Amino acid sequence: MSSFFTAPGAQKKRKRPAATEAPKKKVATSKAGSRPTTKAPASTRSAPAPKKPIDRDESISGSDLDSDLSGDELPDRDASDAASDDSENEGETAAEKRLRLAQRYLEKTRQEVEELEGDEYAFDAEQIDRDLLAERLEEDVAESKGKVYRRLASKLDFQKAAHTQFRWNSGTVTSVAVCAPYAYTTTKDGQLTKWRLQDLPKDQWPQTTKKKPKKPPAPPKRKPERVCFTKSDSRKAKDKAYRGHTGAILTVRASQDGKFVVTGGADKRMVVHNAEDLTPIRAFTHHRDAVTGLAFRRGTNQIYSCSKDRTVKCWSLDELAYIETLFGHQDEILDVDALAQERCVTVGARDRTARYWKVPEESQLVFRGGQGGEKKAPSKVKKESAAHPGSMDRVSMIDDELFVTGSDNGDVSLWSIQRKKAVFVVPCAHGLDVPLTPAEASADADPDPQVVPAPQPRSITALRTIPYTDVILTGSWDGCIRVWRLSEDKKKIEPIGVLGEDPSETLTNGVIDEPINHSAEEKTKSSHLIRGIINDIALFERGDRGKDGLCVVIATGKEMRLGRWKYLEEGKCGAMVFEVPKIVRQNGINGEVSDGEDGEEDEE
Repeated sequence: MSSFFTAPGAQKKRKRPAATEAPKKKVATSKAGSRPTTKAPASTRSAPAPKKPIDRDESISGSDLDSDLSGDELPDRDASDAASDDSENEGETAAEKRLRLAQRYLEKTRQEVEELEGDEYAFDAEQIDRDLLAERLEEDVAESKGKVYRRLASKLDFQKAAHTQFRWNSGTVTSVAVCAPYAYTTTKDGQLTKWRLQDLPKDQWPQTTKKKPKKPPAPPKRKPERVCFTKSDSRKAKDKAYRGHTGAILTVRASQDGKFVVTGGADKRMVVHNAEDLTPIRAFTHHRDAVTGLAFRRGTNQIYSCSKDRTVKCWSLDELAYIETLFGHQDEILDVDALAQERCVTVGARDRTARYWKVPEESQLVFRGGQGGEKKAPSKVKKESAAHPGSMDRVSMIDDELFVTGSDNGDVSLWSIQRKKAVFVVPCAHGLDVPLTPAEASADADPDPQVVPAPQPRSITALRTIPYTDVILTGSWDGCIRVWRLSEDKKKIEPIGVLGEDPSETLTNGVIDEPINHSAEEKTKSSHLIRGIINDIALFERGDRGKDGLCVVIATGKEMRLGRWKYLEEGKCGAMVFEVPKIVRQNGINGEVSDGEDGEEDEE
């Protein structure tokens, strides 16, 4: 007996009511919504057309544009455009899709280059636009691969930087973070303050057009504007539900999207704030000791925190959740840095190691300080200094394979993940400290001059790089920020300039050859632009890819951010802003900007 499942296909028709006339046989058409009433037997159905095989050799120049120029990474492309493109190009192969996306990306980049550089290079647009377009494409591919792609150091005029000093209270500023146009500072007395940085005034930087301005360039705005602040409450130390800090704040970082500001303090807390009004959102108490460093993963709201409890913890601020803990250091961890990939670098103070953490693989690379490097200390420094392989206090990543560290013995070291030893070391990068007098070194009424210890190098208290470029900035308490450049072969660090330069010191090949021996009278007459210990450096590029220069914000204080073993009586607690102009092209030729076109310095 036949059933519905065993009956032939012709008998599976749905019964229809009887009609006066026999229905005509309908033929299937290609019109949308039509439905044939008869179904051909399976034996007479035509086989589907075979798909066109994907030719892997059809990819553009054999490159990996399939990953670098995917549809999700195209600029200014929303979901509706993506859906419409998919519907219009439904039958294209993978190679054809790569070609189409590459052509669109190339056209988009060409338009951006013409908008940014069209006026400047109008005299020879065809050849120069071709070179600029090729350079922009190379930079985009290099950035996606996590490598250095911009030579920015030679395009910035650090000697003509305008500066402004600002402060609100007398507490030592321990850290600073920026998310343009706002800056965030923290102090040892538990204050978190939000500042609005002033925009660049018109005609401050040299003009790229042939016409000269009729009026002289306007000076930069004097001080950033204080927007809001919040302060820790020590009375809430035992209140587990309290969302703020209860002690000194040691570090601060701001997310790139401008939503969160995260602080870490000596009270073992990591507090997440709303960036708009600094309202505490959540306080994490997972660390067992002071939180000394924070680092956002670029382009995300994932953050890494390091602590004196010798651990590194990963967090997700989108879910306000803890992810995992990384173990390995043998001493307290003082600093951490990260870039776009799920990687981070930490330094472990007296264990004298830097560790490169591969978070997804749950592995780490260990780099030991105090060895390696090509550069030797000058003879005078080598004789007079009793510097030891001290602790590694600061770290900053250049790209996904290179990073630099700073130590308390004054060394600035360049590291590569391909080597266990330092690639290059700059010893005594900020010179020697002021030597003690016999009266300061001994309590005797008539002390012997031989009891005076040898002068020690100044510690590297602040370190920052511009990711994926060749610019490195270091700070100490010598009254200036020293600017270094990564060499083209990525094997050396070279000095290129100074922010807040002291004319009494001479810099030769990145090392101060002779120790500076200031007398008591010279100390009072000293005219440093930066007075105090530089505890932190934050920076951002103004304009598209830094076309309007570089903004550097530093935090200063009379004490170090983590202790009081160094104290400067003449130091000032506050922050400073340096506006570094960019060396522009005049009539299509590279040259230095003439005097008078730069804004005047605003001295405090």
